[in-house]
Amino acid sequence: MASAVFPKAKERSLGAGLDLVNVDVRVMLVLSSYTYDAADEFVADLGAVDNGRSTALTGKSITNGIFDASDSTLNATAATASNALVVFIHTGADATARLIAYIDNAVGLPFTPEAAQTCPIVWDSGADKIFAL
Repeated sequence: MASAVFPKAKERSLGAGLDLVNVDVRVMLVLSSYTYDAADEFVADLGAVDNGRSTALTGKSITNGIFDASDSTLNATAATASNALVVFIHTGADATARLIAYIDNAVGLPFTPEAAQTCPIVWDSGADKIFAL
């Protein structure tokens, strides 16, 4: 699977319902057992594949349809193979936390972290940054 913006996120962005600069955007490391599903809309739809989450991303920007943020970190929760990052809007409840993007082509993925390992998230410095619409 190549990295992708979840279709529901595209739909919201075209309908002016997605303001990534002014909301709490976070990143989750997902276990290799997860397979991208375009029908997923909320974090709860992913099932039990969470292997650590970042705090709120900082330095967020949107320029020419390209989303970027400052590099971040997350703490892995298990020493289990992980193959992707999922960008989502944190609401405090997985049932309402909207999925934004699935990224499986970042440098260092896939990998198996140590439990409680602090994992750096270094966003691409190329043309697409975190993702481009």
